[in-house]
Amino acid sequence: MFGIIPSTDVSARLIGLLPIPAMVVRAKDGAILVEATNTACREAGLANANDQQVPRLPLLDAIGARIGAFVESDRLSEDFPLQFGSSVECRHFRVAMARLSRNAEGRCVVTFVDQTAELRTEDNLRREMLTDSLTGLPNRAGFSERTEQLLEAAAPGFRYAILMVNLDRFSRVNACLGSMSGDELLITVARRLKGILRANDVLARTGGDEFAIFLAVEEGGNDVAHVTKRISSALATPFRLSGYEICVSCSIGVAFGARRVDDPEDLIRHAQFSVKRSKSSGHAEAYQPQAFDIAREQFGMETALRRAIDRGQLRLNYQPIYDLASGRLVSFEALARWRDEDGVEHLPSAFIPVAEESGLIVPLGRWAIREAVRTLAGWDAQFGGDCGVKIAVNLSAIQLQRDGIAPLLQSALIAHNLPGSRFTLELTESALVTDPDRIAGIMHALKGLGTTIAMDDFGTGYSNLAYLQKLPIDILKIDRSFVTGMLVDRDKVAIVRAILSLSQALGMQTTAEGIETNELAQTLAALGCTYGQGFAYAKPLEVDDAYALLESRRH
Repeated sequence: MFGIIPSTDVSARLIGLLPIPAMVVRAKDGAILVEATNTACREAGLANANDQQVPRLPLLDAIGARIGAFVESDRLSEDFPLQFGSSVECRHFRVAMARLSRNAEGRCVVTFVDQTAELRTEDNLRREMLTDSLTGLPNRAGFSERTEQLLEAAAPGFRYAILMVNLDRFSRVNACLGSMSGDELLITVARRLKGILRANDVLARTGGDEFAIFLAVEEGGNDVAHVTKRISSALATPFRLSGYEICVSCSIGVAFGARRVDDPEDLIRHAQFSVKRSKSSGHAEAYQPQAFDIAREQFGMETALRRAIDRGQLRLNYQPIYDLASGRLVSFEALARWRDEDGVEHLPSAFIPVAEESGLIVPLGRWAIREAVRTLAGWDAQFGGDCGVKIAVNLSAIQLQRDGIAPLLQSALIAHNLPGSRFTLELTESALVTDPDRIAGIMHALKGLGTTIAMDDFGTGYSNLAYLQKLPIDILKIDRSFVTGMLVDRDKVAIVRAILSLSQALGMQTTAEGIETNELAQTLAALGCTYGQGFAYAKPLEVDDAYALLESRRH
């Protein structure tokens, strides 16, 4: 029960000097009696302006129970938040209650600190932080928060999916038409995506050209397949930008989840991971744990490989290359090998792709060139002069693009007083297509040092014959896929014959990889192949074993 009594002079003077809304209340016979209100309280609309002693009853309805509990307790002070008014004109206060004295017959002062403007500003800032300013959609943080809210409110057994939609070749629009056109495209894409989704689905822009969708699913993959088709159809209609009609395709990654089972943040990462597979396959891809496990394993391998390179824990093995006509040992191909700190031997087919993707192939390639030069110089010293063999080193396409190969090799040769003619540098066809003019310049610089240039795995890549005519290539290496089983496969024989004829017409030599029998070696020699390597001669050897083989051929 609430009541109002005339204010006393003491009460009025007590709160009259306060700059914030305040009132004096007293508990008596189970009722809350308001003794006084100050001017700030009336100006704030918390008390009746016509009768300064009569506070608005809705306010007392809102806080009366809290005041009653306080004045009847033995606490000296208490504060709590108050939300007062309609949703449109809602106001926020911090209410503080303080007892006048222990013997004041339950009388206390109640003050109100208006926090409305502060909280509205905070809400606006938070809304801006969670919203993409360009499209008005939730951003990454807003999407995560909204997803968590939906999952908290969802019933048990609720199933959902997170889709990540990445626009293909969006950077070309920015580069060719400018950022304004790129922004216009993103706004239009957001509008189209929003138009195909249901009201309870959530669409967000989580990156530059990346959109995320939270999708409630009832039939699992069927629902998602239907939505991905609608997305592709929505983006299939050309966009008109700056007088151009732009066709947009997208890559879609999907991750399925269930309420209280999966972390939404993990699912977002899983869907983003699946986008990479979608870019390769050309259609929507669902997250596959085994693929993610492989990626994590490769990431761990990258860390370990970086440490191994820094600590000099890699080594080179050397596979001999023979002249097929004379049977003379003419060269060794240097091959990187890695045994980690736990004694595990990692296959080159496992760690070389990791090195190329991470950029570690550059320091790895630098080390391989220097180590090969140092090894050959050491063999010459042991042999008492020129040991009579070359060393071939593989060059990665990434290393050719990012590193100064010619100056690096020249520096190593000078340091060990070796001529460039003692080295063969092997590169694949894929290295040529990245930047043909620049690669041609590098190859000519390497030829200027006297080195031999070999094209590795010939026939398995792009096989642009114009490159063979224009570039200073000395040797074509016939890939093992054509050599292995050649004797029982007429098609392989025809391919090998064609490569040999081509090389002879262009004045090049040839090396056959993967020779596993003497019969195969004799057949290749009869066909006119120059060199050969493979298990029929020797597997890749440790450095001391390679020199022992070299020494055994001396006599």
